Order: sequence, then structure tokens, then C-alpha cells
Amino acid sequence: MKVIHTSENHSFWNQLFSRKSIDKLISGSEAPGHRLQKTLDPWSLAALGIGALTGMISSLLVFQYGQALIWHAMSRDDLFPKFFSAIHPKFRTPHLSTWIAGFAVGIPGGIFAISDAGDLSNIGTLFAFVLVSLGVIVLRRTQPDRPRLFEVPLVPWFPLISTALCGGLMMGLAVITWVRFVVWLVLGLLIYLFYSRHRSEFAKKA
Repeated sequence: MKVIHTSENHSFWNQLFSRKSIDKLISGSEAPGHRLQKTLDPWSLAALGIGALTGMISSLLVFQYGQALIWHAMSRDDLFPKFFSAIHPKFRTPHLSTWIAGFAVGIPGGIFAISDAGDLSNIGTLFAFVLVSLGVIVLRRTQPDRPRLFEVPLVPWFPLISTALCGGLMMGLAVITWVRFVVWLVLGLLIYLFYSRHRSEFAKKA
């Protein structure tokens, strides 16, 4: 029984940290470093798998906390319903936003392909970088005397280079990713136009 148990464990670890599993974990298909991985020993493959898992878990943790805080700030400014800014009486954290963000990411993540989720995450992040880069140019021209803790050098060249590089990466994504991205943008705009715009603190001041 002991020998059978050890053999089963060995098979499990071989499947978990096999080259095929590592390839799928890194790229979802054929990893660029596939030839290099063929030369690695099982312990190196195991270390690579643990590193990839640790990196993804830490990234998810940071982004999940960040999403909850963004919703909390938007709710505080009346751009979102007030329950998004509810604070736990004991732990003093936005617990409802955290739970909602967890379900909103966890359920689709268990249903849809990781490659599709990765593409959507990439195009959204790149689009945010494009907006930030263009925003630097606009604010530097419209509010030149605004107090800044850090000033981007060589404006507008650095922001334009950033915009071009991020836009180029976006153009390399699949058409279906662009369709989903546009649908997501339209949904966000509808929420803003029919809810947030009329209830925000900025609308009240105006």
C-alpha cells in the first residue's frame, strides 16, 4: 500500500509540473521557451510552476484589492450605489466591494477560457495606459501650473511613444477581443450616462 501511495503521489506531481502543464500555464498554448523547458530537470520545472502560480496569485490579490478600493472611491463620489462604499464595522474595509469583486472575477474565471480572460485584461490595461499617456499631454497644456509631485520628462514625446507602443500591442489582439472590449465600454458608458452623471458630486456642484 505504501508503494502504491508513493506511486500515485509521484504521478500527481508529474502531471502538475509536466512540460505540457507548464506550457499551458505560461501561454495557454505553445510557450516561447518550449525548447529550453525540454532541457530542464523535474525540480526546475517544479520551481517554474510554483513561481508562475505565486506570480498569478499575488497579481490577482493586488488587482482584487485595487478593484474594491476603486469601487469604494467611485461610490463615495456617488458614481456608484452607496453600498459599494460600505465599511465593515470591525475590520474597517470595504467588505461588500471586496465580495462583489471576488464573485465577479471568480465565477467568470471558472467558466470562460483563461486565454479569453487574459486578452480582455490586456486590452483593458493597455487602453488605460493610452488614456493616461494622452491625459498627461492634455493636463500639461490645459493646467501647466498644477502642483505635481512628479513631472513626466520630454512631454509630449514620451507620452506619444507610450501611446504608440500600447496602441500597437492592442492592434495585435484578436478581433473578438476588440468586439468584447467595445461592448464592455458601451456598457460602462450607459451606466455613466443614465446613473453616475446625474448623481455624482461634480453634478451637484454644477
